[in-house]
Amino acid sequence: MVLNGKGVSDFHSLRSAMRWAPDRIIFVAFDLLHLDGVNLRPAPLLERREKLLELVGPAKGVIQYSHHVHGGGADFYAAVDRMGLEGMVSKRPDSVYRSGDTEAWLKTKCYEEVDFEVAGVQLKPGSAPLALMATRDAERRYVGSAHIALNKAMRERLWAKVQEGKGTPPKGADKPDAEWIKPGLVGRVKTLKREDKLRHATLQAIREAKS
Repeated sequence: MVLNGKGVSDFHSLRSAMRWAPDRIIFVAFDLLHLDGVNLRPAPLLERREKLLELVGPAKGVIQYSHHVHGGGADFYAAVDRMGLEGMVSKRPDSVYRSGDTEAWLKTKCYEEVDFEVAGVQLKPGSAPLALMATRDAERRYVGSAHIALNKAMRERLWAKVQEGKGTPPKGADKPDAEWIKPGLVGRVKTLKREDKLRHATLQAIREAKS
């Protein structure tokens, strides 16, 4: 983990620090699976975390203990969303540790809706088409793709734009199988918060840009 200027974990700063400033990286421990040759995975989560706290302590150094909150999931999520964080993880306090898919824990992500230019559509045989999005500034930078979740009328408007063509790819787009459209179509995209590129994104609505 790397903290930004607001004291909030920042994944993009982490990637940069791994290369340029490894001394800024903090390891946050949240579970303990083995201790002194003893397998702790069959033990309940809270019991494992108690042993982890004894081992790590309430340290403020390079290795820190990840504190948790009991209950109040809805209020906690609302606070996480207000802070602009990526999401939260909920775990059953009595759960044992199992690798792979499990219902013992759940990651709840925070989304935001942002307006981008609809720069084109990517058509791949056997796959659903994707909307290709770009920033709405002079740089016109490619920001990623979004699944198309439009109603029938909006979908037809989008396909009409695709048929018109005459578009050019935005900066940073490497999509040889794309159909680029003329600038002027704005798309409302639902995507994960705090990402420099679209992730788990869907195109919710489109409109013509104002002159």
